[in-house]
Amino acid sequence: MSSKVFRVGVKADYNKSNAFLHFMYKTPVGRVLLYPLTMPWASKAAAVFLSSRLSRPMINRYIKKYDIDMAYAKKHHFSSFNDFFTRELYKEARPFCTDETKLCAPCDGKLSVYKIDSDSVFEIKGTPYTLKELLHSGKLAERFRGGWCFIYRLEPCNYHRYAYIDDGAKSDNYHIKGVLHTVQPIAINRCKVFKHNSREFTFMRTKHFSEVVQIEVGALCVGRISNLHGKSSFRRGEEKGMFEFGGSTIIQLFKADTVSPDHDILMNTEKDCETPVLMGEAVGYSI
Repeated sequence: MSSKVFRVGVKADYNKSNAFLHFMYKTPVGRVLLYPLTMPWASKAAAVFLSSRLSRPMINRYIKKYDIDMAYAKKHHFSSFNDFFTRELYKEARPFCTDETKLCAPCDGKLSVYKIDSDSVFEIKGTPYTLKELLHSGKLAERFRGGWCFIYRLEPCNYHRYAYIDDGAKSDNYHIKGVLHTVQPIAINRCKVFKHNSREFTFMRTKHFSEVVQIEVGALCVGRISNLHGKSSFRRGEEKGMFEFGGSTIIQLFKADTVSPDHDILMNTEKDCETPVLMGEAVGYSI
């Protein structure tokens, strides 16, 4: 008899490593200093350095700090820190569930799942968001009324490439300009990060999960959101794109009566806990 594996959620860790963010977001002086750092030009300037040979000494320290397993990396010699950060892993490191009716995570990260109510609103840590705000399109938002919102928050230690969740076809990528706050909970609790941050979204018609919108959200020090394809067809598990350095977020929107999220993930979200998942891991199933 098989036994169920229960997923354990984790609370945000407000330890000493978050002291800088606490200063920047919770003090008057910090908030004044924060403004220029959230501008896209600041992240672009950081990206220039992180893509240069001068950033290479950071790589080994980063691997040790976050205890990153390099066993499945396709290469081990890097031209810059961003070359390391966007490293590609062998497929066996992130296998997709073989049952195609299972909804799989498109990326590594900490997952929270929210119901989209009858007014096309969902609430994250006490902050309401409307789909119209998120997508800059009231017509598109209406399609997902009553559906589900999956939010994957990537941390610096995660694998920063992401994949398609099913076979299907996609629209072009639509870019929405904005600023670049951190996606750590300390910022999410204070401002509408997913509404204000720079982001790109794609409309996808999938084989098993109907119509899906995927939104890649930039964050503080993220040099670029790199989607690999414009309007095209795609295959389950095929690489969709990558984030350069920094924490980031992927949001997926599903229509009503198309998917059922994993029960443990829903329970964790209700307890204000995030569920750690890996790319390709089953997080729900099609209805």
